[in-house]
Amino acid sequence: MLRVMSFVDPAASRELVLPVTPSQYFWRHPAKLETVRLDQLGEATLYGGYAMGDCTLRDVLLPAQAYPFLVPGARAAPYEYLETLETWCDQGARLQWMVSGTPVNAAVLIEEITQGERDGTNDVYITIVMRQWQKLETPVLALSGGGAASPRDSQTGAASTKTYTVQAGDCLWTLAEKYYGDGTQYKRLAAANPAITNPDLIYPGQVLTIPPAGGLPAANTDSPSAALAASLQWTGDGWTME
Repeated sequence: MLRVMSFVDPAASRELVLPVTPSQYFWRHPAKLETVRLDQLGEATLYGGYAMGDCTLRDVLLPAQAYPFLVPGARAAPYEYLETLETWCDQGARLQWMVSGTPVNAAVLIEEITQGERDGTNDVYITIVMRQWQKLETPVLALSGGGAASPRDSQTGAASTKTYTVQAGDCLWTLAEKYYGDGTQYKRLAAANPAITNPDLIYPGQVLTIPPAGGLPAANTDSPSAALAASLQWTGDGWTME
């Protein structure tokens, strides 16, 4: 099955499908690990949650010729594609990068684009460096008598909880926008579904719990480093763990 790579700008409701699918891509999925040295105990490696991913697409062909291997609907207009990508890079546009037929559906910023020509064909080859992004959040406290109204059960008047089965192309950001009107709530939606270990990856067929807005838990920001620090005690001869 031919993969198709695309960038979507949700703010402008615009999609750009790469005219030729790159021969390879590697999405880096890192974790935050911290190594600490404890006197008389040695080293300990602590897990601090997931980190932002990144990817570099190399030798992406923007064709000047109508080659038979172009993605359906592609145009032989390399600098039109390049202009759109460079505009997104210059504006810091928050994009969704997707690879068809895979779970890859990541919120990214384009960090750098390198472009040039070779072989005298007028084709343009570019390298796209992109990094995952997330909107910074501050804790939100519910005030008595305030906040948006939540859907309520017609019999009891209590806020209702729904379920949703993930479809192809879904991501938590769009689901948070659909149910809460705010895509930045996607981490809190992930926290309401403990089976989700990475808020940026969900799979078709998963059944998600959709609590009312007032029932969303806080985003998971636990820091094992802080827990470790709290368990250390100075004895006078060095640090020991309680």
